[in-house]
Amino acid sequence: MTLRVREVAELSPAERDGFFRRDAGIEAVRDDVREIVERVREEGDVAIREFAADFDGVEVGNLDVTDDAERAYEEIDDDLRTAIDAAVDNVRTFHERQAPTDWRDDFDGRELGRRFRPLDRVGVYAPGGTAAYPSSAIMGVVPATVAGVDHVVVATPPAEQINPATLAAIHAAGADEVYQVGGAQAVAALAYGSESVTSVQKVVGPGNRWVTAAKAEVRGDVDIDFLAGPSELLALVDEAADPDAVAADLVAQAEHDENASVVCVTDDRATAEAVVEAVEAQVPDRERADVIRGALDNDASGVLLARSMSEAILFAEEYAAEHLSIQAEDDEALLDRIDSAGSVFLGPYSPVAAGDYAAGPNHVLPTNGGARRYGGLSVEEFVRSTTVQRLDRDALSDLADTVITLAEAEGLEAHAESVRRRFDGDDGD
Repeated sequence: MTLRVREVAELSPAERDGFFRRDAGIEAVRDDVREIVERVREEGDVAIREFAADFDGVEVGNLDVTDDAERAYEEIDDDLRTAIDAAVDNVRTFHERQAPTDWRDDFDGRELGRRFRPLDRVGVYAPGGTAAYPSSAIMGVVPATVAGVDHVVVATPPAEQINPATLAAIHAAGADEVYQVGGAQAVAALAYGSESVTSVQKVVGPGNRWVTAAKAEVRGDVDIDFLAGPSELLALVDEAADPDAVAADLVAQAEHDENASVVCVTDDRATAEAVVEAVEAQVPDRERADVIRGALDNDASGVLLARSMSEAILFAEEYAAEHLSIQAEDDEALLDRIDSAGSVFLGPYSPVAAGDYAAGPNHVLPTNGGARRYGGLSVEEFVRSTTVQRLDRDALSDLADTVITLAEAEGLEAHAESVRRRFDGDDGD
């Protein structure tokens, strides 16, 4: 592990690229993923089972494990069930505040409005692999159910025994069906359906680069949330921060994946050096120390010293982190100067882990600078909107000259005539 303090102003162009050109790595697997998707689309369950054997080392019989999820919820220990239920309740309460409401108002005789209706069928991907992610199942399923989606399907990778916490969380969150299918083949199955898997209108949820590449491949045939890469955290701190707490957040985020990106930016050299020391002291005690060291050696990870807090803020804004932790004397003032971040954690008692599991906001968030363009998973992702218009005679009369003039400017004479006829009669006079 080669974590050291570097100065923002002294970063080379290659080093800056390492921080700002973070890549989900999907192009490297795009051709293979395209083949997987096509085979699932053409062969259905046969291809899904073959890929389960090849990639997961599991001979899958029944793809539908909905009953197993219900049974897991009943059989897990009481403390785990209580924690899952608490997380589901908190996430649901937060997302209920997001639910859009229909509206209609009068604009001088133009009765205009907007109404919202849930999607009919949604697929949620709940990752497996090197760690179990019951929290991701909660974050995907709950906002869909809050939106009123009629049929919520979950796909999670197969195993000799699927993690019971993940299955229990899927059940507690309110999924209608659960399938043991993972990777690119899961996305393809959700998008196109198979003999066992119900096709959906939208696929959401995080996954590895194979999952992400598959989402890119099926986009257009179904909707997706966004293309997310490895997890990332940027901590924006000053001399008031507790270096040990900052380091704990960096180490926790690095625990996800060797490709995770973790950064601390500060204008105080003593704090920067103390964070490096604290990280080095904490890593050996962690069970996933090798994974953490790999992430800390990532080109997009590091502890950076800025010449001023303004320079640190500019770096944070350009980085547009998935998770932004602000631990500073006046965290609200710093937040006011940041526009681009997936989710923000303010103060010394707001570890990213709280948001990952149970605080309430969604942890399915944009990476790779995506926060400059869009936000994380929300209830709005699961609804479609329709605008509504009712004009009375006077309102149309007020608009007539504007509409006719613009229609004729576009060469669409019939558009103009559709307005004239409402006033001049069917004879067109």
